[in-house]
Amino acid sequence: MALTLEEAIIQLSDRASTKRRSAAKRLRRLADETAGPQLLAALQCEINDRRTWETQYEMIMALGVCNYRPAVKFMADLAQQSTDAEALKFALGDSIVRLRSPEEGFSAPLEWCLNIGHPSLVDGALRAVATMHATLDARTIERVLDFLDLLDPYDGLRYWAAVAAREWSGDRVRMFLEVCAKGPRTDVADAAATSLGIRL
Repeated sequence: MALTLEEAIIQLSDRASTKRRSAAKRLRRLADETAGPQLLAALQCEINDRRTWETQYEMIMALGVCNYRPAVKFMADLAQQSTDAEALKFALGDSIVRLRSPEEGFSAPLEWCLNIGHPSLVDGALRAVATMHATLDARTIERVLDFLDLLDPYDGLRYWAAVAAREWSGDRVRMFLEVCAKGPRTDVADAAATSLGIRL
């Protein structure tokens, strides 16, 4: 039987990392903002243990989905630190965009991630933009495309941009999608073809 909200919150303090990770996954599915304070406290305790990066990933993602905005500052600080766990950067990019967008729109947090310049952070930010069907201003779209133009054709970072681009407009966006649709990566090509189909 699935954990209740209260049970999942209690389990965030379990001695076993697998249990804490399971609790964070459950809270991510429940998407209840009231879990935010306990999730943030758990992440702050967890973050210094490099062995539990998977648990940290789930906690970061849960905070974003739960829309717990007080976590933004802590996440922003983490995003600017070096780490070997690329998945954490991805989760931070996704959650920072989710938490900042209700008040600032999507362009501002995405541009913040672009300014940091870490590929996985940008990838996560683009995932949030794509899954939330966000519209961006023209300047931000240009910046995203400039960032992507520098990448190898096999780089998977184009995937979420290709998904998100179904909500974007402009000749350069269409050109980006056409190039992706003919590219060497099947996942990126399929996403681009889908977005092109929607735009026709």
